[in-house]
Amino acid sequence: MRLHPLLKISRNHHPGVLLILRHYSPLSYTPPHFFHVSTRNPPRMAEDELRQSLANKQAAVDAQAAAVRDLKAQGAAGSDLDAAVESLKALKLEAAAAASQLQAAVAASNGDGSSASREAFRQSVVNTLERRLFYIPSFKIYRGVAGLYDYGPPGCAVKSNVLAFWRQHFVLEENMLEVDCPCVTPEVVLKASGHVDKFTDLMVKDEKTGTCYRADHLLKDFCKEKLEKDLTLPAEKAAELKHVLAVLDDLSAEELGAKLKEYGITAPDTKNPLSDPYPFNLMFQTSIGPSGLSPGYMRPETAQGIFVNFKDLYYYNGNKLPFAAAQIGQAFRNEISPRQGLLRVREFTLAEIEHFVDPDDKSHPKYKEVADLEFLMFPREEQLTGQAAKKLCLGEAVFTGTVNNQTLGFFIGRVYLFLTRLGIDKDRLRFRQHLPNEMAHYAADCWDAEIECSYGWIECVGIADRSAYDLRAHTEKSGVSLVAHEKYAEPREVEQLVIVPAKKELGLAFKGNQKMVVEALEAMNEAEAMEVKTALESQGQVEFNVCTLGKTVTITKNMVSVSKQKKKEHQRVFTPSVIEPSFGIGRIIYCLFEHSFYMRASKAGDEQLNVFRFPSLVAPIKCTVFPLVQQQQYEEVAKLISKSLTAAGISHKIDITGTSIGKRYARTDELGVPLAITVDSTTSVTIRERDSKDQIRVSINEVASVVKEVTDGHSTWADVQWNYPAHSAAGGEGTQ
Repeated sequence: MRLHPLLKISRNHHPGVLLILRHYSPLSYTPPHFFHVSTRNPPRMAEDELRQSLANKQAAVDAQAAAVRDLKAQGAAGSDLDAAVESLKALKLEAAAAASQLQAAVAASNGDGSSASREAFRQSVVNTLERRLFYIPSFKIYRGVAGLYDYGPPGCAVKSNVLAFWRQHFVLEENMLEVDCPCVTPEVVLKASGHVDKFTDLMVKDEKTGTCYRADHLLKDFCKEKLEKDLTLPAEKAAELKHVLAVLDDLSAEELGAKLKEYGITAPDTKNPLSDPYPFNLMFQTSIGPSGLSPGYMRPETAQGIFVNFKDLYYYNGNKLPFAAAQIGQAFRNEISPRQGLLRVREFTLAEIEHFVDPDDKSHPKYKEVADLEFLMFPREEQLTGQAAKKLCLGEAVFTGTVNNQTLGFFIGRVYLFLTRLGIDKDRLRFRQHLPNEMAHYAADCWDAEIECSYGWIECVGIADRSAYDLRAHTEKSGVSLVAHEKYAEPREVEQLVIVPAKKELGLAFKGNQKMVVEALEAMNEAEAMEVKTALESQGQVEFNVCTLGKTVTITKNMVSVSKQKKKEHQRVFTPSVIEPSFGIGRIIYCLFEHSFYMRASKAGDEQLNVFRFPSLVAPIKCTVFPLVQQQQYEEVAKLISKSLTAAGISHKIDITGTSIGKRYARTDELGVPLAITVDSTTSVTIRERDSKDQIRVSINEVASVVKEVTDGHSTWADVQWNYPAHSAAGGEGTQ
């Protein structure tokens, strides 16, 4: 009787260890050291203490060097001079050791190692991706356009598989309503959402060449480089630069410009002086129709299409809450200076969910399914006190209020499961809570799923409780009430706020601006309205801010009536809150590429071979079919197997070239193909697993069913090995 493959290792190992040994060969990938993630507090000495220690040791070196020079100038005895020189050497060694210790602490605080290591690894990944046509710069023969990329055949397949799993994991399993809205969006929609006025980044220009740069990127790069490379930086200056990085998103144009001048930051390419920062709207503007009189924009996100359709979707859902709508589509942002490959582009794919829920009840019926998950979380308290991310139980985070509510917690858990099942390393995935200066004023809570790659921690999914802001904004702008209803079993007597603008008086006072003043008065919440009422009764007038006018106006007692009236209500009318998970698909895919990539030695040991360890779920091709040699009988069997794989819906590639089998294995390993079928007889074939390189022998009639079992996830490779005889690949791996 054959032993189960796991038992070849040991009958006594812990099951978790067996699982690791089952999936990875001795040559399998170990993440580079710069990907190490620490969940503990910082080591013995804090970075500031190490900087001070280095400064003290460097001062001692300088003082001793001065003493040596004085001894030489005085013609001191040789023994005295030798002793002073030896002392100087010892102090230099101490300073060098302190510098090394500081360098390690800086690297640890950044979660990475040397930039050279990161860049070398990244270059290996990118070279492989472009050479194998996963993606390439768009319009390459015309020297390309920054921020635009084409997906080639394997890249398209990976993207398609990721999106298919997203639909399965969210839309189908959570019974969501999927919509598909236009990319071209009328200006009025994006005016209501705030994008026309506020969707900007601060830009600076090279004053001589006109080249544009994102101001915050220049300041961020300067601060990070100084912190990483300038070991003589005083602790006070290091603390200042860290503070700048922490509040970077909150700096005004004036504050950002002042910092650029203070630090002497110039244009990176030419070192020319820079202009003052000014806002640049990131949306691509267009016009709808031939007249050019109907302005529009290419949408910067897909969410607005869902919000404006809320009323119809609510009706479609039987006028019941909660419900979620989802959309996958292209979005467009005219980035000032795109960089970092697929991580910052001008056209990209978003997958967004808008989960509409009663603001008074944000529980979720399936919350218990994810409550016991434990993973890296980075609450704002830990960020503000300089601590590291730590593993937390999701249920505990919701119970203590770290995560605002159950529905938000449910989606955080589902996002974690989605990303880890795709192949994202759970130890390089964290959920970071937005700091107060990052939070929109209307948001109840926001978390980002951040994935660590060679560029550092990258935001790939945003999960936000946006309260009722979006639906209220579109209600106010469109005049269409985007609300939900809760019918009462028995009528309830309630006190209702009644605001009645005196349109005639307002018209005489404000003329063409009357409509905007009326709308602003009617949009007051209860607290604002009662403040206005009190001021009018005591003073006869009140200063009132009209946002759409951008100024404050004077409202007199005869212009508006504010009162409370008691009435019986048969239903409650309210604006739903929105929980929004938003997925940057391109960013997730790039991080997946890095997390899946490793190199292993060839069989001869004379070269390193690239491998993408994609899970079958996302692999661009599920298997390959190779006749061992160019013989007609083997080629016929290969074609027969190909036909059965097609009938089973399994993507595959057939290779009947005369190249050695080892080289063909290497080519498909580089594409991340999980299984390779080698035809070496007319009755049975071998199936090889990519990472372990183990092979089994299977009859021709069973090949398609075995491959489907493994690639669909119904069986593991170890399960299949248990059921089929092992095949020795003596000499068969060639260059492998």
